[in-house]
Amino acid sequence: MVLRIGLAGWMLLLVSFCNAEAVAQQTGTKRAIFAADYQKKIASLMDSDGNPRWSISIGDIHDAQPLADGGWLIQTSFGNVVELDAQGKEVWKFDAGKTDAGGPIEIHAFRRLPNGLTMIAQSGAARIIEVDKSGKIVHSIPLTVPKPDPHRDTRLVRPTPNGNYLVAHEALGLAREYDRTGKIVWEYNVGSKLYAAVRLANGNTLIGTGDGHRVIEVNSNKEIVWELKQGDLSGVTLAWITMVERLDNGNTWVVNCHAGPENPQVIEVTPEKKVVWSFKDFQRFGNALPVAVPLAP
Repeated sequence: MVLRIGLAGWMLLLVSFCNAEAVAQQTGTKRAIFAADYQKKIASLMDSDGNPRWSISIGDIHDAQPLADGGWLIQTSFGNVVELDAQGKEVWKFDAGKTDAGGPIEIHAFRRLPNGLTMIAQSGAARIIEVDKSGKIVHSIPLTVPKPDPHRDTRLVRPTPNGNYLVAHEALGLAREYDRTGKIVWEYNVGSKLYAAVRLANGNTLIGTGDGHRVIEVNSNKEIVWELKQGDLSGVTLAWITMVERLDNGNTWVVNCHAGPENPQVIEVTPEKKVVWSFKDFQRFGNALPVAVPLAP
């Protein structure tokens, strides 16, 4: 059977193609960025003009990491971790179902470590594992979770300079630091479904509070020393705050998920709470963009 497309059909296809290639809206100094959205099922590495260097289809995603060789660690579902080369081609994959954890498992955090191992947080099994290239578990750290849940045990997990791990426990509303035996050495009660906790160079902890609609920086004594809250930014509604990062220039990177097309999906904010850069692309991405990683302007 031959499919015949009239003029109107060809025009619709052309418009769709142009929309797919439309550049992102950036304010401030343009920069390259990696972003991933699980509503439109896409992960894309874009140059500073918003043009994709590569894009791939995904399912669910909550984390990503650029690698020293130009490749990336990402995931195409909550059941895996995938390493891509600099061209976006898969070169390694870890399957959450191929371990001894038992029961339903989801992955919401991972990191390639300096020693070449890969850290993976297994929600449902309530543990952090470090695996080699063959997928063999080299080290395992138990997490304290009263009622393990594959979707809500953890969000992001990040290593600290002393070899410990900072864990964002979404369901518990706690940011916790664990040593390598699983002992809790520090914790902070966020009081919301937090997404990220990152140890800063000054020893403080930067927290993306999820549905708390704010970013906080707390010191080791659990005192808030900086806060970005709802109403601080004119014209920007803070929704589900996911990834946060303190940039080299002292500004704070904030991923603003589920905020709707009237708001930017990512912002860069000064210590004085001024937005100096923003990113919005609701043609390529949707309203479920929890992952965005800054690259050089």
